[in-house]
Amino acid sequence: MNHESVISGKRKPINLSIDTGVVEAARAVGINLSQVSEAALREAARQERDRRWKQENRDWIAAHRRWVETNELPLEKYRLF
Repeated sequence: MNHESVISGKRKPINLSIDTGVVEAARAVGINLSQVSEAALREAARQERDRRWKQENRDWIAAHRRWVETNELPLEKYRLF
């Protein structure tokens, strides 16, 4: 799943069960429940996507790290920091 597939621009009404105290507190301070929920779900999806990518590519990541440890970065001598 790429970033573009997360944002459709369309809206779909859904039912959520949220603690009434949380809803009241959010509404009392003017928080838009839909926007906050959407942002939280977007972030949760991004984190899960990243976690899965790292899991699926863990062998390559480990091999790359070993190669860098053995050979250093090819342009290391040109780094300014």
